[in-house]
Amino acid sequence: MVFAARFADRIGKGIRGAPRDALVADVTPPSIRGRAYGVRQALDTVGGFLGPLLAIALMALFADDMRTVFWFALIPGALAVACVILEVEDLGVEDRAIGEEGSTGRPPPVRLADLRQFDGAFWGVVAIGVVFTLARFSEAFLVLKAHDEGLPLALAPLVLVAMNVVYSLGAYPAGAWSDQASPTRLLLVGLAVLIGADLMLAFAPGLWGAFLGIALWGAHMALTQGLLAKLVAQHAPATLRGSAFGLFNLATGVAMLVASVVAGVLWERIGSAATFAAGAGFAVLAALFVMVSALTRRAGREDPSPGGAHLP
Repeated sequence: MVFAARFADRIGKGIRGAPRDALVADVTPPSIRGRAYGVRQALDTVGGFLGPLLAIALMALFADDMRTVFWFALIPGALAVACVILEVEDLGVEDRAIGEEGSTGRPPPVRLADLRQFDGAFWGVVAIGVVFTLARFSEAFLVLKAHDEGLPLALAPLVLVAMNVVYSLGAYPAGAWSDQASPTRLLLVGLAVLIGADLMLAFAPGLWGAFLGIALWGAHMALTQGLLAKLVAQHAPATLRGSAFGLFNLATGVAMLVASVVAGVLWERIGSAATFAAGAGFAVLAALFVMVSALTRRAGREDPSPGGAHLP
């Protein structure tokens, strides 16, 4: 039942994530799109730590009765549906078709042939997102680590609280930075922070080491997640932004599954230190990939021939 519920939850995230991020791009000028995704990430993450805090209180109130706590979780879900029904206007598709493609009607349904409209820059963003995700497996392993270091089960949501507080506080400043600095620099800084988080989680003893690693994990998320969303919006055709986010989420979702399976096998067979050390190793590989992509892009700009490479 836990597996089925989690599976359904992730399907829901997959369905809502792409249109949400496409909507942000539609209503935001490109010059401040990094800030916009920073705000979106920050607000989303505020719920990410208020929810666990409420869960802790309800767990204490109902003597660790998780089923009752999950019934309460239906309330914000229903409120979210009401917000979508009452507040979101379905005008983005027509506006993009008229304003950016010169058409006067609704575009036809997306076809596989439309994939040809995505250029190398977009697929480069997808590749970077996949490599990043391989270096950053499920946050469930953070909860396991804290529990192994002595955190009581009833206080397990504090892991998500700590991570999401840092994430929410850093998301907007990181988004503003992304409007001014090069994406390569931000991605490399984010990876350096992730390497630090993995090393703390692998080798620092006790709960203090675990929570310092968890805080650094949240800082990495703040530095990179909004930036990746901005890059997807920037390098996708305007009329296919929803599809672009869907493809990006599909690719990174598969990468997350692979990374989490590998992390789980390492945890069971060798131990938690091996899991996080492997994460740091993947982050180093991701940093090398970003640097090679930047050099390839620079060479592509210097090479005017059609074969010149162009990664984001």
